[in-house]
Amino acid sequence: MDKATGSGYHRLMIRLDDRDIAILKVLAREGRLSKAELARRIALSPTPCWERLKRLEKAGIIEGYGARIALKKLAPHVTVFVTLELASHGGPAFQAFEQRIARREEIRNCWALGGGFDYLLHIVTSDIDSYQRLIDDLLEGGPAVARYYTYIVTKAVKTDGAPPLDLLLGLPADTASGDPQDGEDRSDAFPA
Repeated sequence: MDKATGSGYHRLMIRLDDRDIAILKVLAREGRLSKAELARRIALSPTPCWERLKRLEKAGIIEGYGARIALKKLAPHVTVFVTLELASHGGPAFQAFEQRIARREEIRNCWALGGGFDYLLHIVTSDIDSYQRLIDDLLEGGPAVARYYTYIVTKAVKTDGAPPLDLLLGLPADTASGDPQDGEDRSDAFPA
């Protein structure tokens, strides 16, 4: 939690211009580009591009890099989403549950929710039987689960992992290409 604002969101600590945003947009879709190609795509020479990239990494805006793996071409698997509510809504129950699921490799993502359920889990495992063993284990040990609902993915419809930066940053739609607009500084669009 951000102590200054009392919210779960931290204020942006560095100022971003169009080229910084262009770097983020390009890397969100193609994280394996060479430094030279990234620099070419954002119309900047390699050294300043590399310095901007390192600044974005150091600030924690770029958290890491990874490959998108086509699991259906690699091995049989099942993707499942689970909404889950704990029986107890005290802090210790939430902490114990979160520590427990952090150790489970097949739980790829977990989000704490506001509203009717406490958590949304994204699970990838080899088959329904292994999923059921995971759920049985969660039900048998640790904080009591009041209820859960299972949603089995039958088809991936959209899997673009790149965030909608233009929308989130309040930028005009004409920046969707990822190219800076004449090097224009839009740092005033971001909280300092």
